[in-house]
Amino acid sequence: MTEVLPLRSYAADHWSAPGIGAQLVSAIDGSVVAAMPGNSDPAEMVEHARKVGGPALRAMTLQQRGRMLRALADALSARKDELYALSYLTGATRGDSAFDIEGGIGTLFVYSSKAKGLPDARVMLDGGREAISKGDFLGQHILAPLAGVAVHINAYNFPIWGMLEKLAPTLLAGMPAIVKPGTDGAYLTEAAFRIMIESGALPPGALQLLLGDTTNLLDLLDGQDSVAFTGSAATANRLKALPNIVSNTVRFAAEQDSLNASILGPDVTVDAPEFDLFVKEVVREMTQKAGQKCTAIRRILVPAALIDPVQDAIVARLAKMTVGDPREETTRVGALAGVRQRGDVQANLATLRQEAELVVGGAIPDLGEQLVGGAFFEPTLLRCDKPVEAEAVHAVEAFGPVSTLMPYADAGQAIGLANAGKGSLALSLFSNDVAAVVGLVGGVSTFHGRIMIVNRDNAEFSSGHGAALPHLQHGGPGRAGGGAELGGTIGMMPYLQRSAIQASAAVLAAIEAL
Repeated sequence: MTEVLPLRSYAADHWSAPGIGAQLVSAIDGSVVAAMPGNSDPAEMVEHARKVGGPALRAMTLQQRGRMLRALADALSARKDELYALSYLTGATRGDSAFDIEGGIGTLFVYSSKAKGLPDARVMLDGGREAISKGDFLGQHILAPLAGVAVHINAYNFPIWGMLEKLAPTLLAGMPAIVKPGTDGAYLTEAAFRIMIESGALPPGALQLLLGDTTNLLDLLDGQDSVAFTGSAATANRLKALPNIVSNTVRFAAEQDSLNASILGPDVTVDAPEFDLFVKEVVREMTQKAGQKCTAIRRILVPAALIDPVQDAIVARLAKMTVGDPREETTRVGALAGVRQRGDVQANLATLRQEAELVVGGAIPDLGEQLVGGAFFEPTLLRCDKPVEAEAVHAVEAFGPVSTLMPYADAGQAIGLANAGKGSLALSLFSNDVAAVVGLVGGVSTFHGRIMIVNRDNAEFSSGHGAALPHLQHGGPGRAGGGAELGGTIGMMPYLQRSAIQASAAVLAAIEAL
């Protein structure tokens, strides 16, 4: 691709001047792909969202908003080939792109379906009426959209799904949003955003796109606004501590670093179906999206007696994972988002190697002169034989195709190692022993936002360790940020205010019909 895309922000229902700022390059070969625009006025965007977008969305009923989401999903589906063509430039294979594009569109479809079960009204009810006196004086909790703006600060790894998984519950709740995408794949986000705007399904002010610098944006927010952040713990902690965020108690939900684990159950033997299923899942999580998934398996926990056969099986399967140009059908592992991200992976890998042995990978592959500027990296397996004594393997995330294999002595130690991540988004467990599963889940559930349990009977129906489904919570405690996105209608809660209404039955009925 030789044409440089001039990117634009979308503020107050107008596209900004074309890109003249920083250049974005292809993850495949380093060629220039797009140019970022100049800075937009965040004050204008916040005011427009509050005065135009918010009132327009709140005037719609929940079911009308659901139909709006369906229209957006239909528009994106009709033009998704345009998105696939750009997605390759982010380093993603066709399969990687499907995870991003189809996953994002699918989230809109799910939330549009959820809306059908909600009232054809502007507010939601939370529970039933409560009798609080002997007479006609009752209580009812309602959920109403906040009167401000939702600010979405997204990561670079999923330019489309990362935007849509936040927008679906936000728009259904009735809040306008300002989308700030990760820089490296911003051209893909802008393309999908443009399709939604051109669909005509959105009321004025409902969506705005901010590319580039977000200077002062968070300083403009108040207690009716909400921030949803995906990225590093360091950045999340810095933003959450901004004086304006603290003093105005601005809602701030974070999805951040996560040292996710997968456990091979203590009942599993080398010839058991769960053994092969486990190895297959580990390798998929290491290589899909070149390991750039917040839910990817970073720590591989196996019974001590099986660590050698598991290692051999993973190495053998990784040998078949061809690294190369994501546009080629034979490629199984594409590029990282950029050379800078690869440098971060290398630096964190060096830290991990102070406690873990390099088994395979760890280098930049030689893919020829045409791809020399690309951000490719070999799938890398580490082995830590003393994980109880180790620290870095439970604290440092190399955000790429890197995972660490480690043994456990018994179920109690497996639980301790899994929880040593101090809070994770996802954990998977491969076992055919119900008693063992129950014991492990009981020990790890409070440290993990989602737990997937796989055995020989349900494997063919499994959604996969790394899939964040719109029906289920996406978020985790502690190190993972304490956020809770998606999860069906629960995902709308950051954008709704719960109020207890005390009144007569007649008045409550009128309010419930708003």
